[in-house]
Amino acid sequence: MAQNSSEIRYLTPVTVSVQKKKYCRFKKLGIKYIDYKDPEFLKRFLNDQGKILPRRLTGTSLKYQRKVATAIKRARHLALLPYVTDLMK
Repeated sequence: MAQNSSEIRYLTPVTVSVQKKKYCRFKKLGIKYIDYKDPEFLKRFLNDQGKILPRRLTGTSLKYQRKVATAIKRARHLALLPYVTDLMK
């Protein structure tokens, strides 16, 4: 029996995750135009399979997420980015 009933013991230590607040990097840096001819910048918004990452993961605002999606699609059309890939990064 436990000596003190208010004492709580855990098998693993309790982890408290502190997440940073997501922000739109375009608003913060004042970027107005997203260049579709810069594939290295656009790769930040793609996962390993080449899919476009959603807003909830990147923190991008709706206005700029649409511009990013359009720029990625244009870069894919010009063969600067692949449509589908394995282990792109």
